[in-house]
Amino acid sequence: MQNAIIDKIERAQMKTDLPVIEPGDTLKIHVRIREGEKERIQVFEGVYIARNNPGPRETITVRKISFGAVAVERIFPLHSPIIAKIERVRAAKVRRAKLYYLRKLRGKAARLTERDLRKG
Repeated sequence: MQNAIIDKIERAQMKTDLPVIEPGDTLKIHVRIREGEKERIQVFEGVYIARNNPGPRETITVRKISFGAVAVERIFPLHSPIIAKIERVRAAKVRRAKLYYLRKLRGKAARLTERDLRKG
């Protein structure tokens, strides 16, 4: 009974304007950052490597390489109000749902084969 009420509330808060994204896509995620009274938007651009918890609590893991050496992974709750917008910059052809193997690769070895955005 109580779970049904929680599910109903969560489903009402789900976003409907999310783009179609797949593992391997390079995404620009516009994140709302609060600093005191002010709010700004910061863009996090990286490769989408995993999706977890389908439904209202769904999260995606995005990995970016900073300054050519340091890798930063961030987990975003998809339906959270902190996400202002998600843009799909580039699509890649991959054969896995989870791209955790990219963590071990460096430089050219970590490249993904590009796929045409207009086709899918």
